[in-house]
Amino acid sequence: MYNLSDEAIEYQILDRLSFMRFLELRVGSRVPDAKTVWLFWEQLTEAGLAEELFGEFEAVLGKSGFTARKGQIIDARIVQAPQQRNSREENTKIKQGKIPQDWEEAKRRQKDTDAQ
Repeated sequence: MYNLSDEAIEYQILDRLSFMRFLELRVGSRVPDAKTVWLFWEQLTEAGLAEELFGEFEAVLGKSGFTARKGQIIDARIVQAPQQRNSREENTKIKQGKIPQDWEEAKRRQKDTDAQ
């Protein structure tokens, strides 16, 4: 489910100030090398804890009104998820991949129908 590249971890941390701020590091801070992070990740995976830990992390984010999306990393900010104020019927249609017919074009543009 989660894929960590050996060299990408250390590079991302050292290259991006946003990552350093997120990890509460300063320029010149010691950062574990890719091998150390990889070994730690392997130990978590072998112990069956990786999925559980990330599941807990996502649950905490969700309870706080935040969401983590997969895709290209732009920065290390966590943003509040937009609140959808849909009726139950609207949510049912959205989950079926349909858009409620009574929504005007302006409303359709502002709704995130990929969020469920």
